[in-house]
Amino acid sequence: MKSTTDGYRSWFSTLIHTLRPQEAEVGFSTTLAIYIARHFTLNTLSMVLALTGLVSLFDFIDLLRRAATRPNVPTSLILEIAGLHIPYYVIYVLPFGILLGGIVCFSRLTRSSELIVARAAGISAWQFLASPLSCALLIGLFTTTGISALSSSMYRQAELLDQSYLRTGGGVLTLKGGELWLRQADEGLTPHGVAILHAQNVKLAQDTLDVSGVTIFRLDDRDRLIVRVEAPTGTLAHQQWSLNDSSLLHPDHLPEKIGTLNLPSDLTVSRIQESFASPDTLSVFALPSFISLLERSGFPSIRHRLHFQSLLALPILAGTMALVSAGFSMRPARRGGVARMLGSGIAAGFALFTISKVAEQFGESGALPPVLAAWAPTGAGLCLAVALLLHMEDG
Repeated sequence: MKSTTDGYRSWFSTLIHTLRPQEAEVGFSTTLAIYIARHFTLNTLSMVLALTGLVSLFDFIDLLRRAATRPNVPTSLILEIAGLHIPYYVIYVLPFGILLGGIVCFSRLTRSSELIVARAAGISAWQFLASPLSCALLIGLFTTTGISALSSSMYRQAELLDQSYLRTGGGVLTLKGGELWLRQADEGLTPHGVAILHAQNVKLAQDTLDVSGVTIFRLDDRDRLIVRVEAPTGTLAHQQWSLNDSSLLHPDHLPEKIGTLNLPSDLTVSRIQESFASPDTLSVFALPSFISLLERSGFPSIRHRLHFQSLLALPILAGTMALVSAGFSMRPARRGGVARMLGSGIAAGFALFTISKVAEQFGESGALPPVLAAWAPTGAGLCLAVALLLHMEDG
């Protein structure tokens, strides 16, 4: 019995010295970091793909249900729309994929005693978590900069196909009563002037927007009325409003007929359509300039600002989920309660998801600033992860 114990101690001592090479006396092993990062990345990507496939399957079933009453819509079109949604769902499930993939990775490494041996070799949890944390941040950064651009393009095509074949109605420009209100810059009469346009009826024809019952209020930089323009019909094409049979109404003056009035505009038909479309149809690179255009034109930009901040917060949220997964899955099996800790980790992930959705609703309603609504769940998760790791590492 004694010889067996001595042999085990000799093997364990050799393993510890293997993990502590002479060139890294501080307890950090590059080999161990690469090993953990590889396991974490493979488990995370597998979980993201599995969750994306599951969500896409339910999306395909829902599209089939909607197309059941439209016999002229082929199944191939439904498959195309569902396929175009896949990058969007990758972004949607990424935090859960990192959380579940991290739990699987760290629980396996703990169950096989690899992390226990590493900690016995003097490597702290903060050191061997550096590599999976870096991987999670890089995955989140790639998703924000690369996949979001692909997702916005494909999601826009899916929305067009959905609008054309599966929805009833006149599209995003069919507003309440067919009316349109917008605000744009107008420097034709005074520097830094503003024009507010109201159209009673709106009709989209290819790249031209036809309006009728048009009223334009041309204001100075202090929002004082200079002149009002009335026109029975008009069009928006090539960044210019063309109003037919226009009349000018100056304050304290009789109406003046001027015929056709051309008014330059920084708006286009596609931009007006996008202002009513989902923010998911715009990439992270296009959102800042588009938000500025919306604010100049008088359109609400809360949803777009919230979506932009959410994309910016995604890399930090990915890193937070990696830390949360580590905090709930590195408990040694000999201490017991491992299943309870893993279940608590999954429950914490769903709790963060619920908090993020509640904060998003508050942000869209204007009760919370978009920055706070987008970053609050990430901050809450980060505080939870750091508290768990501090308790695990330092007691």
